[in-house]
Amino acid sequence: MIKKLVVVFIAVFAIQSYAQEGTSSPYSFYGIGSLKFKGTVENRSMGGLSVYIDSVHVNLRNPASYAGNNLELWGYESRPVKFTVGGSYSSTNLKSATDTGKASSTTFDYLALSVPVGKFGFGFGLLPYTAVGYRLESLNANGAIENRFRGEGGLNKAFLGVGYQISKALSIGIDAHYNFGNLQNSVIEFQYDDQDVPLQYQTRENNRSDLSGLNFNIGLYYQTKLNESLEFVSSATFTPKSNLTSSNERLFSTIFVNANEDEIVVNQIQTDLEALGLLETELTLPSKFSFGAGIGKPRKWFVGAEYTGQQTSAFSNPLYSSSATAYEDASSIALGGFFIPQYNAFNGYLKRAVYRAGVRFEKTGLLLNEESIQEFGISFGVGLPVGEISSFSNANIGLEIGQRGTTNNNLIQENFINLQLSLSLNDRWFMKRKYN
Repeated sequence: MIKKLVVVFIAVFAIQSYAQEGTSSPYSFYGIGSLKFKGTVENRSMGGLSVYIDSVHVNLRNPASYAGNNLELWGYESRPVKFTVGGSYSSTNLKSATDTGKASSTTFDYLALSVPVGKFGFGFGLLPYTAVGYRLESLNANGAIENRFRGEGGLNKAFLGVGYQISKALSIGIDAHYNFGNLQNSVIEFQYDDQDVPLQYQTRENNRSDLSGLNFNIGLYYQTKLNESLEFVSSATFTPKSNLTSSNERLFSTIFVNANEDEIVVNQIQTDLEALGLLETELTLPSKFSFGAGIGKPRKWFVGAEYTGQQTSAFSNPLYSSSATAYEDASSIALGGFFIPQYNAFNGYLKRAVYRAGVRFEKTGLLLNEESIQEFGISFGVGLPVGEISSFSNANIGLEIGQRGTTNNNLIQENFINLQLSLSLNDRWFMKRKYN
């Protein structure tokens, strides 16, 4: 039954991820799109906190999590193979100083597998890194459409990592990420005659960038007993600065826009980007680091905090630039935790559930019209047991309510609700056979 459920889950979100953009945020217009959260529903339900690592959940943010201690329940002989897949739905209310609007998106978030091999552990998977999805219009002094902007696409990550358990308390790991994807955007400039009647033909500019590149993520994880019941954990990750190669093209078209908003091309010309030195460019992916710590009682409760910093001020994109757009170093603070009433309860299904909550504060690194774009979110979630108690598999549901941006200086404020759903499944692949 679980295997059938996984197949259906993957199929639904794979279809949705290709059918719709992974975001509906106007702020995905800038840079290489809106950054997607690199983590599981379990992490997002705790305000984005990824400090805690255990033997039954995949941690996408710290490759040291691929290693770990074997389970007591299995006689300390092995630990489970971990599989996880997740997706989300987002509903956003958009607000400017003069208008309001609504947008929504459904997206595939991640697919990953972690396999233990002695003191080593290996992980691999696929997840989106950034997403572009917007449709914006600007008006002229007479209230008519002056420009129409559209964008779609994004950057994806395929990753392969290894972790090693140096001691019972300390693990280290490294991920290699192959980044790939494309960004597409267009802008239509509408022209009018003296009576403010639209001209028959309009001008459209189309841009496309195909991106690829490699980067790495290094992680450390430490855990120790403070006494018989309390445990202290801490983690750190570092992603060095890297480059993306961008192959670009730009088209200018004369178009006719009919009553159904269809854009019919009359003629077009391709820009010689090679002559401008823009046919192939390099984009910088800024360095990033995180550090966090927490305390808790194993299989009962946990609380922690995590700080993440990114040198976003080093980002640049030669193909797209604007005097109104700048970048500053980004940072975020996450606070959260979980509670389990009774993890091994045989009666009372909800006693075995994991209840999560958290809050996050983020400076995105984007500066528009000299306004720093900030983000805030408060989240809740529950992990519901699936299958036998000994499998430790669960279905996770998360809810986040938050706000991004501001209405100052002609900008847009987003009030969003994110609903996340994932499956976290475990199985025992490697078992020592015993004979009497």
